[in-house]
Amino acid sequence: MARRYFGTDGVRGVVGADLTDNLVEQLGRAFASWRSGSVLVGRDTRSSGPYVESALVDGLVGAGAEVLRGGVLPTPAVALLSTEHAAVVSASHNPPEYNGVKFFTDAGRKLTDAEEEEIESRLGRPVGGGGTSSDATGLAERYVDLVCNRFGGPLEGLRVVLDCANGAMFEVAPITFERLGASVVTVGNSPDGVNINVGCGATDLRLLRETVATGEFDFGVAFDGDGDRMLAVDARGNEIDGDQILAILALHLGVDLVAVTEMTNLGFHRLMSERGVRVLTTAVGDRYVLEALRRERGVLGGEQSGHVIYLNGHTTGDGLVAALLLARALVEQGVPLAELAAVMPKLPQARADV
Repeated sequence: MARRYFGTDGVRGVVGADLTDNLVEQLGRAFASWRSGSVLVGRDTRSSGPYVESALVDGLVGAGAEVLRGGVLPTPAVALLSTEHAAVVSASHNPPEYNGVKFFTDAGRKLTDAEEEEIESRLGRPVGGGGTSSDATGLAERYVDLVCNRFGGPLEGLRVVLDCANGAMFEVAPITFERLGASVVTVGNSPDGVNINVGCGATDLRLLRETVATGEFDFGVAFDGDGDRMLAVDARGNEIDGDQILAILALHLGVDLVAVTEMTNLGFHRLMSERGVRVLTTAVGDRYVLEALRRERGVLGGEQSGHVIYLNGHTTGDGLVAALLLARALVEQGVPLAELAAVMPKLPQARADV
């Protein structure tokens, strides 16, 4: 059957209008009736987060799940730290009045279309079984440790601006870069529940551009509200989009296959062809990129919008991991970001949102 509630990345809507407590609770019940076991739950910094989380946990527990509440965590942290299943309360890059729910299974795997259809088919069904709910502690610290150990490298001498979108990356991203030796200035790191993605972050690069361009920095990174996306600017404040970031990483990491979506710039395809890198093209949506990578045993993929997926040690796209890999490319090659990005000439491209 066609999905009614799930979109390209979970269920999203304006809280109280499209996204009601009843719908969220029913989603929790349906998910837990489909997959039994433990569910790690995290959320971003929206003021509606605790209320939406409460409805979700009620549904999960009501269908027998063992819920661990992790508090404010980036989406990729929840995926990486989950041992069975996970759920994130977030509307990602959307404005503060929105919220949403996205699910993971199999220790960090995003759901397929068919699995989301199965969950929707269970909405409203009576289910039995009483689960449990408890608070988990120290998860942000564990996430920073894992990211540093698996993806980090010496960043001494690197000067970087981090725009955390007043979202879920506001604490862990600066800590990670500083631990690896970078000199860090952070903006968009004062969440108040209603300023997530407002005038900052990956959906609005003006703050990052101005901060980098008026200081002495090597580059800047902007995350989205839940931290699974990132975009960058060079030392002059010029945007480096997801296609360019992916091109830099594909060459730096020496991969022989990369997965992208149909929105990817033709300049990327030409560069990969010249360098002998096979390109898989999918529908728009990072989970389709993930499916293609798993099917073809690839490790690197992404979208123009800033989803960068590196599966060598991870399960999903992670804005912080992508930012670290990009920083390492700068340090290890000793080349400015603008020069690294120039390897991929962008060809004219028009897009219309309908």
